Amino acid sequence: RMDPRCKTVDVEKDLVDWQKPLLWQVGYLAEKYDEWVHQPVDRPIRLFHSDFLESLSKTAWYVVFMVWTPVVLYLSWVSYTSLAQGNTRLFSSFTTVYSIPIHKYYFPFIFLLGMFLWSLLEYLIHRFVFHMKPPASNYYLITLHFLLHGQHHKSPFDSSRLVFPPVPASIVIGFFYGILQLLLPEVLGLSVFAGGLCGYVVYDMMHYYLHYGSPKKGTYLYGLKAYHVKHHFEHQKSGFGITTRFWDHPFRTLIPEETFEKED
Repeated sequence: RMDPRCKTVDVEKDLVDWQKPLLWQVGYLAEKYDEWVHQPVDRPIRLFHSDFLESLSKTAWYVVFMVWTPVVLYLSWVSYTSLAQGNTRLFSSFTTVYSIPIHKYYFPFIFLLGMFLWSLLEYLIHRFVFHMKPPASNYYLITLHFLLHGQHHKSPFDSSRLVFPPVPASIVIGFFYGILQLLLPEVLGLSVFAGGLCGYVVYDMMHYYLHYGSPKKGTYLYGLKAYHVKHHFEHQKSGFGITTRFWDHPFRTLIPEETFEKED
């Protein structure tokens, strides 16, 4: 059953050839790209000619959980046992007199701080990277936008592309790990990173559920699902929070409540 809010693809008149991979075509849409990509269709998208590359761009939701949960558990164990040795101190590189010892009992709080920081990062990436409006004249930025997030808005019900494939994800995750190692003492950076990675896994699972789950009316998840559906079909320039609406408040991108009340 096709979602009634999706447009039917008119193969004869559509701006791209659906018989061929779309990734290398979208850049030629130029100023028509932004409007085209925000007209959702309910059909799978092929991105690449190569079967191998195409397979790397698709992932079943449970793969994310299976790949990253053991990593989160292992890093948490390493962080906690390292803190338990009692030689991790904050600010020790600047001052030995005022450096603060980091006790092993602080680990859950540092882990939660990592999850909190992830929620901010989730918002910022979704809003400023995934929803950048690529310049009409720039073929490569349009192509990049479509690869990162445009294809998800074009085909929001393609279940194989609702979570981030582990191979490209590991490059991004490695980048953030490197930044935390530069900014913080090693064990502290690792503890924050473990929490952040856990936040990412929750986010990807949640994003899949918001598209395919059936939460009970009146629950927190029901509200989030309604919110995310609005983001896809009506308010693409707001409602960037996935796991929480929290950051939509200070950044003033909250989807107005009255749009939900009207439907209820």
